[in-house]
Amino acid sequence: MTVNAQRTNNILIITKRLIVLAALSLVIAAGILGLTFYYQSRLMLTWMCFEFGIIGGFVSIQQRLKTIHNDELIVLSVSWSTILIIPVYGGIFALVLYVLFLSGLLGGHLFPKFWLPPFDAIPTTQNIVDLLSKTYPSTGEDLAKLIFWSFVSGFSERFVPQIIQTVVKQKE
Repeated sequence: MTVNAQRTNNILIITKRLIVLAALSLVIAAGILGLTFYYQSRLMLTWMCFEFGIIGGFVSIQQRLKTIHNDELIVLSVSWSTILIIPVYGGIFALVLYVLFLSGLLGGHLFPKFWLPPFDAIPTTQNIVDLLSKTYPSTGEDLAKLIFWSFVSGFSERFVPQIIQTVVKQKE
């Protein structure tokens, strides 16, 4: 098989795996969302942020496939876990970004604002549970901003690490 044919074959293998993994990710997210609505529970934004970060990671890989070197294509085509690790990092970065938003370390017109449940004078475990389960974007626009930035954090691998470096430098 020629190098070009092998490259095309590897891209097809990776694309099929990306489709399977992205579909599985969406099914899991839809299941969580469905159960949340079925039991009339509040949606935990952490799941949503993580999922959109994962989706951003999958889209990023697919967008870069044609420019990836042959050696990396070979590695990606023989390993499911190598394909999965980039979107998982995207989900983790989306959670870190969510924490940056909640903490107020990152804010402004382009970023979402949130309603946070109040803490007691002496914080309790229930305060933490409430923070995780009852924190919501202030408006529909803020929800859309959260979804967008969660996707970006997965799509652009350097976005959140660069923000972290900027925050650390500002605090030094």
